[in-house]
Amino acid sequence: MQPQISPDARAELAPGGKLRVGINHSNFLIVTPGSPFGAPKGIAPELALELGKRAGVPVQFLSFDAAGKLADAVKNAQVDVGFLGNEPQRADVIAFSPAYLELPVTYLVPAGSPIAKLEEVDREGVRVAVSARSAYDLYLTRNLKHAQLVRAEGIPASAKLFVADKLEALAGLKPGLMEEARKLPGSRLLDGQVTAVQQSIGAPKNRQAAAAYLRGFVEDVKRSGMVRRLVESHGVKGVNVAPPA
Repeated sequence: MQPQISPDARAELAPGGKLRVGINHSNFLIVTPGSPFGAPKGIAPELALELGKRAGVPVQFLSFDAAGKLADAVKNAQVDVGFLGNEPQRADVIAFSPAYLELPVTYLVPAGSPIAKLEEVDREGVRVAVSARSAYDLYLTRNLKHAQLVRAEGIPASAKLFVADKLEALAGLKPGLMEEARKLPGSRLLDGQVTAVQQSIGAPKNRQAAAAYLRGFVEDVKRSGMVRRLVESHGVKGVNVAPPA
């Protein structure tokens, strides 16, 4: 059964009469690459439209080119909800739903690299290109002790930085790194995963009624098979529907 929305939750989800949804266009797994700003396509936009339909309010998309910018917009209530990775640093200022997708993260290393295993990346002298303030940047910032993170604004820019500066590794979402590997002869993805980004829906921290509704919404769209169907219909590879919370 679909979760019913209370007047309080509706008022918090759309205080201006519209559900303002923040979308990160650099996340090619949940937003179709090349879809226009303000009218995105993909898994996250379709979930947003379903959320608006159930809440009985129109949806307005606000588009961003990097995860950190979207996180700031949610924190500052410039959007009512945002589709982004759930990380502890963000959870301090954003109320997150459970994950609806899990996105595996690993490293790409260049041709001829002596690095063979994930644990060999965290060594002195290893420079890792990463999309600034992405969920996996936040994770790596907490967990890498010796390697140096070299940040670029957005996923495409981090890949360009990796090549241009001849860095030792590129951190990223596994499906995207597979695409980069095809462009770079001899490059390799390291086996396994560093972490899995918990892709969730976030609301401003003080909107507890909205957050409670989002928790029920996400569990329902997983349970009903909607998330799985969207993954299949958009042809997204290498992601997993998150388990029940």
